[in-house]
Amino acid sequence: MKEAQKTAERMQSLEEELSQQTLEASSGGGMVKATVTGAGQIVGLAIDPKVVDPDDVEMLQDLILSAIREALEQASKVREEKIQGITGGLDLPKIPGLPF
Repeated sequence: MKEAQKTAERMQSLEEELSQQTLEASSGGGMVKATVTGAGQIVGLAIDPKVVDPDDVEMLQDLILSAIREALEQASKVREEKIQGITGGLDLPKIPGLPF
């Protein structure tokens, strides 16, 4: 039980650490950049004015979605790696209220 409590405390600490870490991904050769936290929160979006074409809004939308998806995927990978480090690779069941 003490080990489970320590793991829960480490997971809470990890969630705080992840919320402070930022990851960035881009699309369109860097024309659109998305920034997310390790916890998966979108905190920034930069769009180069050169890519804004009123006649091709769909392309801009696709670039934005692509950058956000890539950034979120990076955040997910970082989170999973850090969780594996804490749990030692154990496949823990989802327990309501615990951050892992």
